[in-house]
Amino acid sequence: MNRTYKIAFGLFLLLVISLAWLESSEPEPINWNSSYTAKDKIPLGAYIFYESWKTSTKDSIQDIKIPPYEYLHSSPENGTYFFLNNYVNFDDNELDELLEWVSRGNKLFVSAYSFGENLSDTLNIEISTYIATSKDLKTRPSFNLVNPDLQFEQALEFDQDLLATYFSEIDTLNNIVLGTSSFGKKEPEEKINFIKTGFGDGEIYLHTAPQAFSNYFLLKNENYRYSEALLSYLSNRNILWDSYYKSGKGFFSSPLYILLNNRPLKWAYYFVIIAAILFILFEGKRKQRSIPVVEPLQNKSFEFTQTMAHLYLEQKKYHELGLKKITLFMEFIRNRYRLDPSVINDSFYRDLAAKSENSLERTKRLFEIIYNFQENKENNKDRFFELSKSINTFKKHDGKSGNR
Repeated sequence: MNRTYKIAFGLFLLLVISLAWLESSEPEPINWNSSYTAKDKIPLGAYIFYESWKTSTKDSIQDIKIPPYEYLHSSPENGTYFFLNNYVNFDDNELDELLEWVSRGNKLFVSAYSFGENLSDTLNIEISTYIATSKDLKTRPSFNLVNPDLQFEQALEFDQDLLATYFSEIDTLNNIVLGTSSFGKKEPEEKINFIKTGFGDGEIYLHTAPQAFSNYFLLKNENYRYSEALLSYLSNRNILWDSYYKSGKGFFSSPLYILLNNRPLKWAYYFVIIAAILFILFEGKRKQRSIPVVEPLQNKSFEFTQTMAHLYLEQKKYHELGLKKITLFMEFIRNRYRLDPSVINDSFYRDLAAKSENSLERTKRLFEIIYNFQENKENNKDRFFELSKSINTFKKHDGKSGNR
């Protein structure tokens, strides 16, 4: 490696180290991904809500980590099944089990932006998303309750722009409005966000603002009073906390989870990988043995034939050498003209003369020389050269016009 390459490599390595240091030293960005798990401490996690509820209530809280259908199909306990996520979508069999369980005097509480087509059709409700107007581009809802005993003098605002949904249509005969969301400050629009439905001997509560139970909302001012007011509808009940319908993970699925979720450790890990790759590239190139060039085998058939011919000539074996030349010529006729030289007659002469475009006389004269040479075993050098010249002349004039 010359000096130029060394300098370039050093600058590149310095650049990588600088970028890794700058990236690792930057403050961790806020993670606004939806989670709503009981163990997540990110803004949209439910750690504070779950732990506060668990320590401040006399109700027992069970963590249900299996699908609702699987739990309710066994021997479920009575109480309130509590679902908190950015979306909840029950399939047909799961919803049938839930509704049958509710009809026996239990409660179902679901807080999500969307409840799925099956539950919405069953309760005859429609969900819409709030779209900010040109006057106010913010979608920050302010929460309040309808019950005068629970209503706040001033609605509690969630001061981040997230997805905002509300009930655009409900069955007023069967649904009771319990809470609202207000959008905009100058001309606030009030939308329904919390309803109650009686089902058999039980009750179903639907809430369209799951962010009201998030860590971020509960730690702002006195917003915790809103979640307390919501839970007042569920007091003195056995709580079944759903841990299955969650956008966030309740467990570490990868051994690198801790490493990759810590910025300095993550960049140290990436730097080790980059350094290992560079080491393999440069160190392997320096120590790799040169691959020898293997020359392909050369065709020595022509040189071998020449050598054998000179041996025959030196030993004056003109007859044997001539027979070999005749054999090669017969093979030439067989392959080139597709004629059988083992049967030589007038038809053979005509076909060979026509295909080779030699005259019939020249063709017959050649085979006469070949026949005489084969019969005379005491052929001398002149007879051999006469044979060789005749064969070569015949082959040389092959295909040329004016030789008939």
